[in-house]
Amino acid sequence: MKKIVPILFLCFFTILGYSQSQDLSSDAVLNSQRFPVFPACQNLEATALESCFYNEVQEFVFQNFVVPENLVQNNFKGNVKVLFEVDATGVFKVIYVNAVDENLIQETKRVFTKFPKITPSTYNGKAEYSRYNITIAIPLKSPATLAAENLAKADILRNTTQQLTELDNIVYKKYNNPEFESHLNIPFSHSYYAQFDGALNQVGSNNHTASKPYSYAEVAKYYNFKQENEKLKKKTSGWWTKKLWNENTVEIRGEDYWFTLNPVLDLQVGKASGNNSTNTFVNTRAINFRGGLGDKLNFTTTIFESQGRFAGYFNRYAESIQPAGGNPAIIPGVGIAKDFKTDAYDFPLAEANLTFAPSKFLDLQLGYGRNFIGDGYRSLLESDGASPYPYLKLNTRFWKIKYTNTYMWLKDVRPEVTVDRTYATKFMANHYLSWNVSNKLNLGFFESVVWTNANDRGFDASFVNPIVFYRSVEFGSSSRSGNALLGLTFKYKWDNQINFYGQFVLDEFSLGDIREGDNSWKNKYGYQLGAKYYNAFNVPNLLLQLEYNRVRPYVYSHSDPITNYGHNNQSIGHQWGGNFGEFIAIARYHKERFFADAKFTIGVRGLDFADSGANSNYGGNIYRDYDLERFANSGVVVGQGNKTDFFMADIQGGYLINPSTNLKLFASYIYRDFNPMQNTATVFKESTNWFSIGVRSDIFNWYFDY
Repeated sequence: MKKIVPILFLCFFTILGYSQSQDLSSDAVLNSQRFPVFPACQNLEATALESCFYNEVQEFVFQNFVVPENLVQNNFKGNVKVLFEVDATGVFKVIYVNAVDENLIQETKRVFTKFPKITPSTYNGKAEYSRYNITIAIPLKSPATLAAENLAKADILRNTTQQLTELDNIVYKKYNNPEFESHLNIPFSHSYYAQFDGALNQVGSNNHTASKPYSYAEVAKYYNFKQENEKLKKKTSGWWTKKLWNENTVEIRGEDYWFTLNPVLDLQVGKASGNNSTNTFVNTRAINFRGGLGDKLNFTTTIFESQGRFAGYFNRYAESIQPAGGNPAIIPGVGIAKDFKTDAYDFPLAEANLTFAPSKFLDLQLGYGRNFIGDGYRSLLESDGASPYPYLKLNTRFWKIKYTNTYMWLKDVRPEVTVDRTYATKFMANHYLSWNVSNKLNLGFFESVVWTNANDRGFDASFVNPIVFYRSVEFGSSSRSGNALLGLTFKYKWDNQINFYGQFVLDEFSLGDIREGDNSWKNKYGYQLGAKYYNAFNVPNLLLQLEYNRVRPYVYSHSDPITNYGHNNQSIGHQWGGNFGEFIAIARYHKERFFADAKFTIGVRGLDFADSGANSNYGGNIYRDYDLERFANSGVVVGQGNKTDFFMADIQGGYLINPSTNLKLFASYIYRDFNPMQNTATVFKESTNWFSIGVRSDIFNWYFDY
């Protein structure tokens, strides 16, 4: 086994290089790349310089290598495999040696320290390091002898069988971060997106920032990923240090294709106070594989294996939305969890996306993940706070328009709808049309409908049409079995530094009741108002953001809870459901690899005193039937019920370890104060201090503000 591992390690690098007839190969041989130059190879170019380089390396080894005496006496025959590089200064460095005898390894390293400094390899005229591998045959053979043997073998092959060369002709190119120009989705993290949000929101830019996640191709028109990535790179020449600080763990690029493979980590420990003081941790190990085939097809998939324990308030909330069937909790934004040991959770997760862009006007996505619509920290229309789900998305862009159609397969996991241990399936379809009215003003129009598999309705083809008014289709397709919702968004660019944005969601309204002015429960709507200040006070990379969200009672709920605006016992809209008002202040700053984020939330929520009973439904819980046990028909106001004051401060800072994988070293502090008007069995006054440190790949949003 000890021999197999290093052989596999060396083979990995050999695969990335070219096979050469001299048993010597380069990891990147391009028309624009020039081989290192020995003094004897001056004035040579192309294949002549390549051959000369090989011969000089072989000749130097032949002249300087001393086979250990004990191996000579035993007539040893074998090979020494060497992986080495010529760095950007022309110095030879051994990376790895594979041999059966330790003395051979040490002798190989000694010989390579004696290589003279030569002119380094160049790429587009710029000096850079390059890697090669060589096989040293024992007993030693001169380059002339090796050439003669190779020629004889070639003659034998030509005389005996037809030589196949397909594998030898595979072309590998220097990896130049092709994902930065691809249709691959950029993992959605508020902190990461803040780095290029200002560039996307310049006055006159004809882009559409509400529909997330973005693709690299969308953002690359206004933000140079390659240039910014180069600025962050550390000057290092070793393979291991490059992988740690600058590069993907595995990166392959050939003719019209590329792949990367990276580990994904979220390892953190902490301490949380509160009614139940506890040690907290997250232990996530994952692998991400992504790539592109041609310029039209891109894919990514990430498989997570996680265990964790959180602050007491978050654990209780996760358990309060537990599914039927015995599993103890649903981790918000992640999914169903099972027990881990006695007081923690095990929550596996998988996400994937396949994008096909047949033209510059259209891309189609098939995925398992989350989506977001809006320019704010929250979204009232479609947020990423719920568990991932399967979806099909179509993005159409032309003129000043971006039109997004999303079709989703959701789950209701309550005991009431679970049959034979199978959760109920529901469907959602929505349209979002974004229109750049002028250089400064953007308007967006949203509609969505939720329906179930009642009467074997399945995925109703009536909603597949990408251009249709869902409300009328839902009325004609069912008898109150669907739930339609409308929305409006806006963004106004005051200048290149200040933007205003907002949303309006309309779940249901009665014109007559509006005229009555009696705050009817039927007037189910919510709104968002916000502002962003880029490079605030002329401090580069400082983003300040203010946001206010207000949602009336009974929004997102329905007469049949299965058709509410939810998935896995979580809201697809705002994470708090209905019946709340919320003010958020955010500051984000980054300088080179250092970053700091601060978020302050002040809110008022109207919670229920009890889960059942006459007049006990105050409109905050979207999984309660709004026709049953409703508190009142009129006089319905935000904060009714068990009025609860909420405050949270969330401060985080750290250091970006690797920009290619967005791996960060961080420390965070959360203070949460939860103060209901009346303590109940599930809602009670509590203050929590939660401190955490760790390292994580920042590729999705954790929301702890519940």
